[in-house]
Amino acid sequence: MTDKTVYLPVETLTRFMRDVFVHLGVPEADAAICTEVLITSDLRGIESHGVGRLKMYYDRIKQGILSPVTTIEVVTDTPTTAVFDGHDGMGHVIGRQAMETAIKKAKDYGLGAVAVRNSSHFGIDGYYTLMAVNAGQIGLSFTNARPSVAPTFGVAPMLGTNPIAFGAPTDEEFPFLYDAATSISQRGKIEVLARAEKETPAGWVIDRNGDLATDTNAILDGIPKKLYALLPLGGRGETFGGHKGYDLATMVEILSAALAGAAFLDGVSGFDADGNPRPHRLGHFFMAIDIEHFIPLDEFKRITGEILRALRNSERAPGADRIYTAGEKEWEVEKRIRAHGVPINRNLQKNLKVMQIDLGLTDYDFPF
Repeated sequence: MTDKTVYLPVETLTRFMRDVFVHLGVPEADAAICTEVLITSDLRGIESHGVGRLKMYYDRIKQGILSPVTTIEVVTDTPTTAVFDGHDGMGHVIGRQAMETAIKKAKDYGLGAVAVRNSSHFGIDGYYTLMAVNAGQIGLSFTNARPSVAPTFGVAPMLGTNPIAFGAPTDEEFPFLYDAATSISQRGKIEVLARAEKETPAGWVIDRNGDLATDTNAILDGIPKKLYALLPLGGRGETFGGHKGYDLATMVEILSAALAGAAFLDGVSGFDADGNPRPHRLGHFFMAIDIEHFIPLDEFKRITGEILRALRNSERAPGADRIYTAGEKEWEVEKRIRAHGVPINRNLQKNLKVMQIDLGLTDYDFPF
């Protein structure tokens, strides 16, 4: 494939995504939130959850399985906890309000937690932990997802990629931010490979015989049909800890579904018993920990920073140039992307043009 990747300025792409959401019926304030979550992903170099996901939201709103107007119902509310029902609205809007609520409760009482049901895909998990970090708190965020991951010693896609995000402020220019799926990889990265017309690395996916699969398009087409499954962190079996990734994914499923009385496993597949599309009804769980209730914030930042610097300055393996801590690479990528723009490959360009033409967004003169 001839590389026809172009780089769009962050400001241009931000405005385009916001216009797409607004033209799909998302209220302007909510469209700004959805766009902020997506562009945060692109800025951090997470191509699987930024503008590359825009067409997914477009399609789901067009299908009628995602409501562009978000109505959040507070089901239960205590000084430190709450349960929200998102009524199949925009997950970004639901997630932001849920974490804002958790942060406020933590500010008042030291800890705040909000469980969510009947939500939808909310972008990168780490966005919500960054909200807590920016408030001087520790943030945790979890969500279940459509089935794609096999349990250890199984072959059927049962669990979602069920990410875990943890963020903490430091005395450095960037926070500690862990944001990762509980599978080796996730469907979004396979979608990125499909747009780049590349094979899936051997070891990410198995077929119904338990054999490794690498045909990217076949995998994406076959996961909803239960023909393929992603592997949990650690891979097949228990030799390299595959059972640990499986158990972490199950932990996320419990936090995201059981606490909120939400749908789980096949219940968030996005299809009914007859195979017709329906809302995904995802569950989320957010927690904020106010550091000042434990220790002065500056002291916490100093200690955390010292931990990270000690790790980065430890003895390197032969041939290794550098040791990183979570969030450091993304901070460096953001500086580069702000300067040079967001990469848009040939197949992603096609998706942007489809939305541009269909929604009549004639103000954009893209170089493709």
